[in-house]
Amino acid sequence: MKQRIVTALCGLPLLIICIWVETPWFYPLTILIAIAALWAGIEFFRLSSFANGKPLATFGIVWILLCILNAHFESSYTLILLPTAIALPAIGALLFRRGNVITSWSWTVAGILYIGWLISYYVLLRGAPHGREWTIIVFFSTFGCDTAAFLAGRIWGKYHFMPDISPAKTREGAVGGFFGAIASALILGMIFDFTVGAPASYPKMAFTGCLIGIFAQLGDLVESLLKRTAGTKDSGKILPGHGGILDRMDSILLTGFIAYYCIELM
Repeated sequence: MKQRIVTALCGLPLLIICIWVETPWFYPLTILIAIAALWAGIEFFRLSSFANGKPLATFGIVWILLCILNAHFESSYTLILLPTAIALPAIGALLFRRGNVITSWSWTVAGILYIGWLISYYVLLRGAPHGREWTIIVFFSTFGCDTAAFLAGRIWGKYHFMPDISPAKTREGAVGGFFGAIASALILGMIFDFTVGAPASYPKMAFTGCLIGIFAQLGDLVESLLKRTAGTKDSGKILPGHGGILDRMDSILLTGFIAYYCIELM
């Protein structure tokens, strides 16, 4: 617990600075996301190797970076990037005879889409109107969900929630995480309303918080399923108290994607 808090206290200020600062040429957040995504990609493909997936790891990591660069430059290469991310691993698996071709192909494509494509939506979100504020709201509402779920589970947890995937999670923790995300979104919306003008009305903020409360926990369960398939507890050890980069990113991957389109519609 102490290690988790110390790691968070060191990492959160860096994240806020990278979100808030911008230059005429780039957002520091893009660089931070690229570094985190590349490391998470390495962890993902290592886990898939434990599950005998035999992915094309180098290809996958390169395409993860291309997804982020594509979002940063807001280019139209998505129409080329995604089809090649799907087609080329199949050709590579055939040429290099990576065990079962379908298994190798599916793990490679899964890593590209799960990490590179999903995390790139934070780059798009940062470049949108009120992007600085919205990015902080989405990130920290997701963290609020994680924290509330952890505390509610520790204090009131009694009934297991999907024990076959993640034995430590409880229904009480899931409910606490859901309302923690809503509360975080509303509080942050109120703060930005007082400082720079609210990005959206409070009912819309509450709705955004609801979506984050659902999809943050779904993302956590997806990674738990991946680790259970690979037969390991953590994706890595780089973050004391948290595990690997992928362990810390699991809940934010889906929320960035969902929140981006939710905010675009609003």
